[in-house]
Amino acid sequence: MDFLDSLQQLANRLPRLRETIQTEEGTKNALVMPVLQALGYNVFDPFEVVPEYTSDVGTKKGEKVDYVLMKEGKPAVLLECKALGAELSINHASQLYRYFSCTDARIGILTNGEVWQFYTDIEAPNKMDDKPFFEFELGKVDARAEAFLRKIGKSSFNIDNILSNAAELKYKKAIRKILNEQLETPSEDFVRFFARQIYEGILNSTRMERFSALVQQAFGEWVNLKISEKLQTALDGVTPTDQEEPQQDETPVSASTATDDGIVTTPEEIEGFHIVRAILAQIIDPDRIRMKDTKSYCGVLLDYNVRKPLCRFLFTANQTTLILVDKERNEKRIPLAKVSDIGKHAAELLEYAKLYL
Repeated sequence: MDFLDSLQQLANRLPRLRETIQTEEGTKNALVMPVLQALGYNVFDPFEVVPEYTSDVGTKKGEKVDYVLMKEGKPAVLLECKALGAELSINHASQLYRYFSCTDARIGILTNGEVWQFYTDIEAPNKMDDKPFFEFELGKVDARAEAFLRKIGKSSFNIDNILSNAAELKYKKAIRKILNEQLETPSEDFVRFFARQIYEGILNSTRMERFSALVQQAFGEWVNLKISEKLQTALDGVTPTDQEEPQQDETPVSASTATDDGIVTTPEEIEGFHIVRAILAQIIDPDRIRMKDTKSYCGVLLDYNVRKPLCRFLFTANQTTLILVDKERNEKRIPLAKVSDIGKHAAELLEYAKLYL
């Protein structure tokens, strides 16, 4: 079983675990140790994983850090645990902070079993940073998290490779956070930057309010446009000999087509499929995301399995509708002004998709 499957199984248990686990020890046994095992570490080998690692730190005698991952007989990764659901911050990791400066370890992990934060010393040598350079949650392992976790797993652990990428991960995470904030609520400085490029008049409060709305709309449309362009470029680069043989009853995803049974695949359906696949590629291999057109609606399936509907599209003369379906076949219908508005519902698409993983 791949480590991603193991992590997903643990994530599926979280709702029940939240109801029963209230201590750090319970969190260690139910989540932390299984995650370490999924990453290839033998939690029962004291030469590999040392629980309750003890060392005298300055005036502090006999302090312990919950786990230490060893490499060549030396501490490589320090791990401090908190109870499931507990808040995580540098203020709750005093032992981790102190141990970092007096051991050979260059990676510190703070976790409550569900959220995992990774620290190092980017800002000052031998002093653990106040902010993590990487973070992931069980059940939300996207392509970036998968790539990082493969690096920190036992079979490919290389501290130099991890540290060489740590600063880039940290700053890119901060930039993504800023961009996301600006996409949701553009700041005055952000709006003013664009307004000054296209408007020479006085930017009073009324005009700033108007430009704020325009910037937010244009930003969102630009993101959706770039996704569509990237997918179209990828589609254009696939030759007929490269394409997979269509499965039985499948409507191929290409130009607008009509089958013998009268099913017509429209450009809008193809565009919607590409947008959905780009969104869900964060958690699903794109090759597993398939399109099946019918006379009534256009469906997007996982593994081309009709029992795993990732979503559906319904196009009428007056309305475009995105349909999300849960395992009990309950439908949630979301009206769209245009096909590209699917991107505004990315979070819901991801949540519903997880039901079928």
